[in-house]
Amino acid sequence: MQASKIINDPVFGFINIPKGLLYDIVRHPILQRLNRIKQVGLSSVVYPGAQHTRFQHSLGAFYLMSEAIQHLQAKGNFIFDSEAEAVKAAILMHDIGHGPFSHVLEDTIVQGISHEEISLMLMESINREFAGQLTLAIQIFKDEYPKRFLHQLVSGQLDMDRLDYLSRDSFYSGVSEGNIGAARIIKMLDVKNDQLVVESKGIYSIENFLVARRLMYWQVYLHKTSVAYEKMLVSTLLRAKELANMGVELFASPALKFFLYNDINRERFKNDPECLEKFLLLDDNDIWTALKVWCNHNDIILSTLSQGMVNREVFKVEVSAQPPTEEQIDVISERIANQLHISKKDSHYFISTTSIEKNMYNPADDSIDILYNDGSTTNIAEASDMLNISVLSKKVKKYYLCYLREKK
Repeated sequence: MQASKIINDPVFGFINIPKGLLYDIVRHPILQRLNRIKQVGLSSVVYPGAQHTRFQHSLGAFYLMSEAIQHLQAKGNFIFDSEAEAVKAAILMHDIGHGPFSHVLEDTIVQGISHEEISLMLMESINREFAGQLTLAIQIFKDEYPKRFLHQLVSGQLDMDRLDYLSRDSFYSGVSEGNIGAARIIKMLDVKNDQLVVESKGIYSIENFLVARRLMYWQVYLHKTSVAYEKMLVSTLLRAKELANMGVELFASPALKFFLYNDINRERFKNDPECLEKFLLLDDNDIWTALKVWCNHNDIILSTLSQGMVNREVFKVEVSAQPPTEEQIDVISERIANQLHISKKDSHYFISTTSIEKNMYNPADDSIDILYNDGSTTNIAEASDMLNISVLSKKVKKYYLCYLREKK
């Protein structure tokens, strides 16, 4: 039997990583880089315990995938050893395309290309290095493999990515309402007509999962203070980019400097190998180091925003069901321009209006099917007697108005 490495995880306990391909992936510098990128970006501004990394999340998702494969095989679903290894490799690498504060980067200095696309580029790069050993994993990741349920385990309504990040983010943030009971859900999984289904006795676990997910989104991921902090970082990087375009000298690590002083779009990222090389050198430290130095920059906009980020002087946030009026925004712009002695045009760096729409369950996208003892399946929306799925399927829209606080 192959030897394995044991890693102690605070959420799931001991995780076994078999020596060989999977261990080689874990040890790879591209995966190790995730140790330097936080899982929930700026949520630690609200939940100081949420310091966990994307690397921890990748290991947790790998553990859950190992459990899921074992339970599915025990129920008579035939999965080759090569398929089991490939689907575990796919889940280990599913997040490798994330940069620091991933979604902020996608809105500012690495525009037009998503972290999923970058993940795929990196998987293909590692595959060349590993002489094609990841070809099957990539097929599963891209949903090009005949056994569709394997892709659903990597990316679907009940994928291992989702089961881990809800469990892990709930654990580290201390928001216990987000605890979804991943072990119970995995025990209830089965396959019917090449689709992932949940045994009928697991229906209450699924109801709990959908409610917990909704709570985690509004309480953690879309918490108004986290949203405001993220908007501040977006404004800071956009201002730095504007100054760079004007030829102003800015302190930054070589990797960050590359993205500030060059306009990187999707086409260039795909065709210029230097973009991917520099992207791999970026992590949270590059951003924080730059922000600390920019606090003393002579550009009042950049220094004010950077000081706010470093010293946790977060924008004020107003959340409402209606979008803010032009008059409201105009009054705030005027006040900020006077407060900082900047032009009214430049005050837009200190105001952000955004709307966030979220529904927790989209039947058209990927429904959760419940499997009964007689072999029939029913969608959770019809099977659930307790949960009002029509409420969970309804889009909730909130408008956030974030702006610089008035100096007392």
